[in-house]
Amino acid sequence: MALSDQELLTRYKTTGDLALVGELFTRYQSLVYGVCLKYLRNRDDAKDAVMQLFEKLNSTLKSHEIGHFKSWLYTTTRNHCLMQIRAGKGKFTVELELGRMENQYLLHPEDEPALEENLIKLERCIETLNAEQKKCVTLFYLQEKCYKEISHATGFDLNHVKSYIQNGKRNLKTCLEQND
Repeated sequence: MALSDQELLTRYKTTGDLALVGELFTRYQSLVYGVCLKYLRNRDDAKDAVMQLFEKLNSTLKSHEIGHFKSWLYTTTRNHCLMQIRAGKGKFTVELELGRMENQYLLHPEDEPALEENLIKLERCIETLNAEQKKCVTLFYLQEKCYKEISHATGFDLNHVKSYIQNGKRNLKTCLEQND
């Protein structure tokens, strides 16, 4: 029987066995690579970032309390990539490919700072929500939990969960529009 993420984390903290971290990382390696590729837009840079994150996990996991490993890893990966983008702002070069220039759905390299600014605005707006809305919105959108799972995790009535998510979403939209 395979151990849950939480069981692997607990065992790693007590034993320090790196094979346990390897198991966790193997489970989510494709997720980490996908996030890195999305932000860094270069396969080699994404592969390097994956390795850097794996090396970083060994020490980070011992010092942090992690409730939901997958969402924590996603956020850690995203933040790592954003830090790399910020660190390389002056050194950023783009090799233009004819195929990329023809695709209307890809962001232009000049739009990347706007995307990052929007993510920062969204994070700030989430912090302005009341505790119930913040908890439900985070579980629903960031951790991809269903209403029933959120109700079970929070102890909120199912109708309250739906209401908190709907009102939270409306409040986020209002906050984002005010900050434009």
